[in-house]
Amino acid sequence: MSAIAFPVPDPGIIARREAIIAGLARLVPAASLITSADERRPYETDALTAYRRMPLAVVLPETTQQVAAVLRFCREEGIPVVPRGAGTSLAGGAIPQEDAVVIGVSKLNRILKIDYANRIARVEAGVTNLAVTGAVSAEGFFYAPDPSSQLACSIGGNIGMNSGGAHCLKYGVTTNNVLGVTLVTLEGEIVEIGGGHLDAPGYDLLGLINGSEGQLGIVTEATVRILRAAEGARPVLFGFPTSEQAGAAVAAIIGAGIIPVAMEFMDKPAIEICEAFAKAGYPMDVEALLIIEVEGSDAEMDAQLARIVAIAREHGVSTVKESKSAMEAAAIWKGRKSAFGATGRIADYICMDGTIPTGQLPYVLKRMDEIVKGYGLRVANVFHAGDGNLHPLILYNCNDPVEAQKAEDAGMDILKLCVEVGGCLTGEHGVGIEKRDLMTVQFNEADLAQQMRVRAVFDPRWLLNPAKVFPLEGRVAA
Repeated sequence: MSAIAFPVPDPGIIARREAIIAGLARLVPAASLITSADERRPYETDALTAYRRMPLAVVLPETTQQVAAVLRFCREEGIPVVPRGAGTSLAGGAIPQEDAVVIGVSKLNRILKIDYANRIARVEAGVTNLAVTGAVSAEGFFYAPDPSSQLACSIGGNIGMNSGGAHCLKYGVTTNNVLGVTLVTLEGEIVEIGGGHLDAPGYDLLGLINGSEGQLGIVTEATVRILRAAEGARPVLFGFPTSEQAGAAVAAIIGAGIIPVAMEFMDKPAIEICEAFAKAGYPMDVEALLIIEVEGSDAEMDAQLARIVAIAREHGVSTVKESKSAMEAAAIWKGRKSAFGATGRIADYICMDGTIPTGQLPYVLKRMDEIVKGYGLRVANVFHAGDGNLHPLILYNCNDPVEAQKAEDAGMDILKLCVEVGGCLTGEHGVGIEKRDLMTVQFNEADLAQQMRVRAVFDPRWLLNPAKVFPLEGRVAA
């Protein structure tokens, strides 16, 4: 694997490690401070496991006030800080460095308030994504963003990366479902941004925080939107003879103004991998599969599906299979949600994350296949087709340095292709370290400088998650 560069560790900070640990120990309970090598090791990487760095120390605060005290201490001591949610980042967003303190939010795991009348919930940043829905489902509500890692990933990490999920086509990504946050700045100030209402006066600072990858402060609490569950939901499997036909059907459905709840794509390799794992009943005689879910009353679902089926037939659909029970529907989604884990059973892989205009799907699917085959590798495609958020899984052998380099190069070429056709480098995984050096492909020098000036207002010394998002060369101060 090619060496993505990290900032050179400050030997002065490393030399002061014992004094720094002693200072941290005065700020948090003993059980919240991790210092031994064995206990720090789980924090040396995230879901981008090809890269790892052992942090100086790990702090797991139990309150917002403790987060503030630790941040204030790190700023005064000039110590880099790496915020961490659940560590499910596929772009390396939570990978630390040797002179940095990791601040994790896993102990901030309380649901503070549920207000059904106003359809909001107030939660701490360490609450898992799925736990929000679990807390309100008995009353017929749910939290819409549903990343594949929703069983493990936390609300704080979702906000940092602006996570999405299968149902973001209709309900939007994290930024569309978060109404307010408690943010702790590097100075240790605790600020409230937004709140339990639909909009706030003044600048849209909440929009700035969502997707900021822990570079502007640490979110410790969030007010999220909860929604009434629909009367019914029905996922349907559509099998196609080619990926290009499936892609064209997606573009035509969206172009017709139809917005299903979800529209997920799998190609032949992904179908075989997921079916072998989940036994979901996917058709095995097709080259591409769409999982399209509609919701509402029976009449509403029938009407919407009739339009979708008609468009699919115009694009050569060969299989249409409706779920007939809640068990079948759960199996269909189990296969899709298990795609990344199921793929890990058969090969190492890099999971890319780029976004394109849906009208470009047929062309991009063809080009992605050509790019990966050009490197002598295989690819399994599974992604959110309705909003053009691609997740090609490039398969390789991590023990072969040559293959590892080819996989990384193929991934970079795919991301460049996304930008070339009018898309962008990321849809929901963030930039992290993975795409940091491709930011110059998406943005020109003036664009990057303006973004860095905004960032530097919050953190002029670049102490917060400093290895991430922006190329290491040419960084600007406030």
